Amino acid sequence: MSVEEYLQFEESSPLRHEYVAGEVYAMPDVTLRHNTVALNIIGRLSAVAGNGPCQVFFTEVRLRASDTTYYYPDVIVVCGAVEELDIIVREPCVVVEVTLPSTARIDRGEKLAAYRDVPSLLAYLIVDHRRRRVERHWRDDLASPWKREDIMGDGTVAVPCLEVELTLDEIYRGVDLATIAEPDAEEYEVA
Repeated sequence: MSVEEYLQFEESSPLRHEYVAGEVYAMPDVTLRHNTVALNIIGRLSAVAGNGPCQVFFTEVRLRASDTTYYYPDVIVVCGAVEELDIIVREPCVVVEVTLPSTARIDRGEKLAAYRDVPSLLAYLIVDHRRRRVERHWRDDLASPWKREDIMGDGTVAVPCLEVELTLDEIYRGVDLATIAEPDAEEYEVA
């Protein structure tokens, strides 16, 4: 499917689909835990953004990660001009994905690689759905190399552009985390 065909298809579809290099993937159903975590993040970031230059968008807004890749991140922060009738964000500053059992590997692999290639992006946060853990990928400015850190326990997550820190208590408020956790992600070099 071409990008143009995808965009036309998506306009009339009752379901949301992500698009990667000609392939179309239906968005999975989310759990109540996933939804609660995403709403906690959206609420806090939206309150901080207020009427400032940055805006916070959520799952229903599509992100163009490249000419051939379109995703629906859980949270997008944009600090620049956007038109209210736009349906696609092109210059995000921060992207957040809350994992699901069916998406954790993609969030930490394919999407990580795609988001790191977005010229305007300063941070990509992968929020674990099973335990208090946020994998933060960021760079100090658009010319700096990417860095990575894991925030766990009682830590805080720095969010650039809005210049705010989210505590893990805020992120996981109202969420009863199970004692069973997924295995740790494999370590890798961030270039």
